[in-house]
Amino acid sequence: MQQFSIQALGDTAIKMKFFENVSPELNKAIQLVCHKLELAQIDGVIEWVPAYDSVTIYYSPLVIFYDQLRQKITELMECKMNTSRVNSRLLFVPVCYGGNFGPDLNRVAAYNHCSIDDVIDLHQKPNYLVYMLGFLPGFPYLGGLDPAIATPRLETPRPATFAGAVGIAKEQTGIYPSSSPGGWNIIGKTPLQLFQKRQDKHSFLFQAGDYVRFYSVSESEFYSIQQQIKDETFHLNVTSVRDDA
Repeated sequence: MQQFSIQALGDTAIKMKFFENVSPELNKAIQLVCHKLELAQIDGVIEWVPAYDSVTIYYSPLVIFYDQLRQKITELMECKMNTSRVNSRLLFVPVCYGGNFGPDLNRVAAYNHCSIDDVIDLHQKPNYLVYMLGFLPGFPYLGGLDPAIATPRLETPRPATFAGAVGIAKEQTGIYPSSSPGGWNIIGKTPLQLFQKRQDKHSFLFQAGDYVRFYSVSESEFYSIQQQIKDETFHLNVTSVRDDA
């Protein structure tokens, strides 16, 4: 069992902090914690938010006290659960690279002394692990970028980066779910909507523990998919993948 600490965050949240380096294995353990919390249905627990090396659990102190929740979490972590074969979703995400959709594609290629085609090819090869969502609602922090195309953030962030922008920042890649200031190197754009405000838990396209695979589409294909999404006729390609794949 992973070693962790429990600390209070104000009077309505508890943070579980794990003493391990960020890795796919730790992410798998964090997803297991979230699964245990979902199954346990602890009275007073409102929601939980997984991150790179922690899980923050929000609760109502009118229903459950801090010491009670701390004890329940400790007991929950002592319960064994088989994690040898855990399946995750693999989502295939279309991207139109370069041009107006990828204003920094040339910069990434020049920084890494490679061609634009090399950047696009290397960006599409991995199955990226969604370590966490943050920064903006639905923004996925993806692990697994090839070091050959890792690129520092822009020295001066843009006042506005468009929704759907696919970017690179150091050893990470990610997608902007909405327009926002940002300093990531934008290499393309996806027509997919990453966040839609709903009353259920399906507001986000991605969830922590998912895998993402990018594939290239032309500008005409981009607009075709965009129209299909508006018409609610687009079918996102989603399969399952082993967490140790």
